[in-house]
Amino acid sequence: MSQFIYTDEEPIDADQFLAVLLGSGLADRRPVDDRARIASMVLNADIMMTAWSGDTLVGVARSVTDFAYCCYLSDLCVLKDYAGRGSGRALIDHTASRLAPDCSLILLSAPQAVDYYPKQGFAPHDSAWVKRAGG
Repeated sequence: MSQFIYTDEEPIDADQFLAVLLGSGLADRRPVDDRARIASMVLNADIMMTAWSGDTLVGVARSVTDFAYCCYLSDLCVLKDYAGRGSGRALIDHTASRLAPDCSLILLSAPQAVDYYPKQGFAPHDSAWVKRAGG
């Protein structure tokens, strides 16, 4: 993990976030064709934890939270070329470090990542519900 620098103090823009979404495989589950919406997602996140290899943005953990009770980790993405080196785990840990000790971290997994999250300490929840826009 020491090969990457993790910070939530280095602002990123919509284009940088889009590049990581596209390079991570998460783009098919995000509104990547709506740049204004992506920009709003970046601007309005409560925690935007980033992973850097030199000047290259390699990962993002974007969260919405009250910092005390719950934190929704809405995007966890790492460029495919950098995956498998511990940066996803570190992004989760660095995000959690910004929260109160008893604050729950919540996420909805991409189908291809359902086996990843139990290895990171997450437990499945059988009563999560999603109301899609327009539904």
